[in-house]
Amino acid sequence: MSTQPVEAPPSVRDGAAWNGFKLWAQAYRMELILFVVSTVVLASFSSQRFLRQSEAPHFVYQSMAWLEGHTDLDPQVLPNLEDWACVREVNGLKQRCEGQLRPDDKWYVSFPSFPAVVMLPFVAVNGYQFNDTSFGVLVGALAVALLYSLLRVLSEIEGSGRSEKENVALAAAFAFGSVFFYCAIRGEVWFSAEVMGVAFTCLYLRNAVGARRPLLAGLFFSMAALTRTPLIFSGVFFVVEVLCPRPGDRLADLKALSGGLNAAARRKLLSFTAGAAPLALAHALYNQLRFGSVAEFGHKFLYNNRVNRDIDTTGLFHPSYLPRNVDAALAMLPTFTWSPLNLGYNPWGLTLVLTLPMLLLVFVPASRPRLLWASLGAAGLVLLSSWGLPELPPPPGEFPIGHRHVLVWLALFGLVGTWLVLLSYDQAASRLKVPLLLTLAACAVPGLFYQNTGYAQFGFRFSLDWSPYVLMLLAVSGWSLRHRVVQGLLALGVVVNFWGAAAFRGYTELMRGW
Repeated sequence: MSTQPVEAPPSVRDGAAWNGFKLWAQAYRMELILFVVSTVVLASFSSQRFLRQSEAPHFVYQSMAWLEGHTDLDPQVLPNLEDWACVREVNGLKQRCEGQLRPDDKWYVSFPSFPAVVMLPFVAVNGYQFNDTSFGVLVGALAVALLYSLLRVLSEIEGSGRSEKENVALAAAFAFGSVFFYCAIRGEVWFSAEVMGVAFTCLYLRNAVGARRPLLAGLFFSMAALTRTPLIFSGVFFVVEVLCPRPGDRLADLKALSGGLNAAARRKLLSFTAGAAPLALAHALYNQLRFGSVAEFGHKFLYNNRVNRDIDTTGLFHPSYLPRNVDAALAMLPTFTWSPLNLGYNPWGLTLVLTLPMLLLVFVPASRPRLLWASLGAAGLVLLSSWGLPELPPPPGEFPIGHRHVLVWLALFGLVGTWLVLLSYDQAASRLKVPLLLTLAACAVPGLFYQNTGYAQFGFRFSLDWSPYVLMLLAVSGWSLRHRVVQGLLALGVVVNFWGAAAFRGYTELMRGW
């Protein structure tokens, strides 16, 4: 006698689905609360921007081009000519468009394209009118929830010792006490990618800690790197977690590699590569088709852009760019005026000492709290010297920032040197401190040699590529959130970035009076 499976009635199936959803919502209760609260706050600060598309919706236009069946964009529909790549074929070679435009010139988005992939289903419904600003607010709110989820992993898997309330406070301190705040409310191609990069970085790190889910870590790593190219260096974290995860024995683990990888390490690295490879190979082919190079994302072909002279003379990366980037990242101060809220922010940026004060904590061992005054004192000297010795006039034709009095450079050198010395005092460091510091350096240092400082910006927006590692370092540092100096630094970050979110107007708004 044959038996047929008995299908559950619809009411039973619906009840099971509802119970499953309730269990999921209960498990991720705090992530959901943070998502809702962050959406409300970010949307409120986005204000009138939230209701309309930004002035630089590049990813929307790229998505629409794909839906229309081609990779290049119709120049007749572009909203402006700011930061688009224009490619002209001359004797079979791809060159930047110069002089009078031609009908056969090809126009492309000059940024990594994965954000356009994420927007694709929404653009399919809304077309060119898709609101990238409100979408960016939702992605920002999701990133805040993912930051908390990452911190919860550190508590559960790594024993960071942080309670639920502390992890909420740290996630909120990052969301509203760093340049993430003003980036998440703007839309625009430059800021949208930064915020989405934070979200994918959190997903990558949740799976990369302990190298516990290598395939997913590789997948999210590729999504992050194809959203923000500097994040390709974040692969250092996973490699260290696989090859030398043991604190105190890392050099011995590295020496042991001379005999070859063990089976477990080889399997994890192969799984990570398998997760990252599909998207990486697809985008490499996409770059080859557009720009004639698998590693070119389009900046070499920027149309009529102020950076073209630097790129043509010294390339995308060069030591000559170091002073301007260090200046924008660590020394830049606002020009104070008496107008309400808009206190003369500088479009080149604002020092990380003010926009990311938690950075001053991560190099100081919590077991030696008095050493914190060395970090604070060195940062104070930078602020004082930058205020007392403002930017020097640049030589004719030179970049307008990066020309400082020697005393300012000495103060900056002293700040970084102080941090490096303080690191040596930590005798009870978390297991994750070394891989996090290495990854932070791997993501941050190459950007200091990049031709673009991030202009126009409230604070050094490129810091968002590596700021999640600063947050993780603080989470595992052992610093009590009840410590008054810690509370003061986190509060300073919120106050400063509240100003940025409330008052800053970007390049497109200033130029177009939007």
